[in-house]
Amino acid sequence: MQRKSFAGMPCPVARSLERVGEWWSMLILRDALHGFTRFDQFQNSLGIAPNMLTRRLNALVEAGLLARRRYSDHPPRDEYVLTDCGRDFRPVIVALLAWGNRHFAPEGRSVRLIEAHSGHEADPIVVDRKTGRPIEPPDYVYTSGPAAGPRTRAKFAGLRRRRTADKPRSRSRSGGKSKRSAQ
Repeated sequence: MQRKSFAGMPCPVARSLERVGEWWSMLILRDALHGFTRFDQFQNSLGIAPNMLTRRLNALVEAGLLARRRYSDHPPRDEYVLTDCGRDFRPVIVALLAWGNRHFAPEGRSVRLIEAHSGHEADPIVVDRKTGRPIEPPDYVYTSGPAAGPRTRAKFAGLRRRRTADKPRSRSRSGGKSKRSAQ
């Protein structure tokens, strides 16, 4: 069965899943972020069939997350190194680790993220690089971007109307009017 391609969708989440949505791909990237570069390292870590590993490595190279680099001519052998795009995947892996530890580890954490010098365990969150504030609703919401088409603009306009309609009106002490109408 042929799976649906997300490459042509305007959604950045869908386009990202086109590159890394297959679970082996994310595990290969996880291992690459740990410093693995060689085929046998990935295979030993993952227990993946060689033909599947070859397909996933080729797909990650084609997607621009890994680059193939020859380290031996006789016999010909390549290693797979992270590109800038691949290194930028680190926060996704960190977020999956934290989410998995929080929700799917009833026996306890088998992997922890620690600060290298102090040894203190990290509790990762997503923050705005400019302000340092956690990216959480209601302070941060999705909206259409400058390249959005009519369908995407309509989708986010509908979400904006729904957020506005759902927003509770606060009552002032004078006459029961909202703060906005009292001003």
